[in-house]
Amino acid sequence: MVRVAIESVTKRYGHVEALRGVSLDFEAGHLTAILGPSGCGKTTLLRAIAGFVNVDAGAIRFDGEPVTDLPPQARGTAMVFQSYALWPHMTVFDNVAYGLRIKRVPATAVRERVRAALELVAIGAVDDVARRKPGALSGGQQQRVALARALVVEPRVLLLDEPLSNLDAKVRQRLRVEVRRLQRRVGITAIYVTHDQEEALAIADRVVLMNAGRVVQSGTPEEVYLDPATEFAADFLGVGNTLEARAEPGRLTLAGQQLAYEGGVRGRVTVTLRSSDLTLAPAAVAGATLSGVLEESLFLGAYYRHYVRVGDAVLMVDGPSAAAPGPVTISVPPARTRVFPAA
Repeated sequence: MVRVAIESVTKRYGHVEALRGVSLDFEAGHLTAILGPSGCGKTTLLRAIAGFVNVDAGAIRFDGEPVTDLPPQARGTAMVFQSYALWPHMTVFDNVAYGLRIKRVPATAVRERVRAALELVAIGAVDDVARRKPGALSGGQQQRVALARALVVEPRVLLLDEPLSNLDAKVRQRLRVEVRRLQRRVGITAIYVTHDQEEALAIADRVVLMNAGRVVQSGTPEEVYLDPATEFAADFLGVGNTLEARAEPGRLTLAGQQLAYEGGVRGRVTVTLRSSDLTLAPAAVAGATLSGVLEESLFLGAYYRHYVRVGDAVLMVDGPSAAAPGPVTISVPPARTRVFPAA
């Protein structure tokens, strides 16, 4: 198991800074998810760790040893790509065996290790699948082959770049469990890039949230979700409502209404309220509710999402049942109300 250290890494593409002095530690044997919107630098960071991108400044170390200037093949990493990147003219067996053959592993050992890797990823009838071409497999099976190909070479660090984003929702949910199970079973250091917050929170030991080439926050999934450090983190994680307000001792004034407030930020502020934290209340309670008009409700399967106009803003409020359009009251829990200084 390898500890990966990123020290003040910068990468520029012309005038664009894709990475702005990023410093991170990836714990040995843990699965770390790098989460963020498109263009935040997460894939650039992953490719820099793999050696596919040369950084302009900073250092990358594996167990304290610098690898910044090493070519990809000398770093001992393996990457699983979003597109699977399987060779269509090769059988599954030959795809998985490719890296071993490049290393000139004896044929007997190749057969044993390929079979073991395919069994590890629970691909099904190994002998039958191994003879097929990738085009004869489902998307889920192809991604399992890509995982087997990465694991069979016994890499020091496993890198996964949006590996499940091309799959449908049900297959993606099943495979995320398999990826987590595999990582724990093998005990490898894994770095997993995704834009899907649910996926990151579900599988990771640690979540790193990035935006605009910088690390915004890192911690356990619970820490990052329940205690966002910035307005961006609070808005990005969960379905967020963002409102402008004014904070004074004991109260928040927003949309012409007041909420109880015990925080220390004063003056013009931004308030974030997650849709899952809000509920439609049976009655108004001073300092704990907002009054609005329900404009629309959408059925999302496990719950309804209500769109409630409060002043000039429209708040999303999640609930277990449908509600009729018209005047409503929203319960706002003070402990889950996040207040940040206005930009």
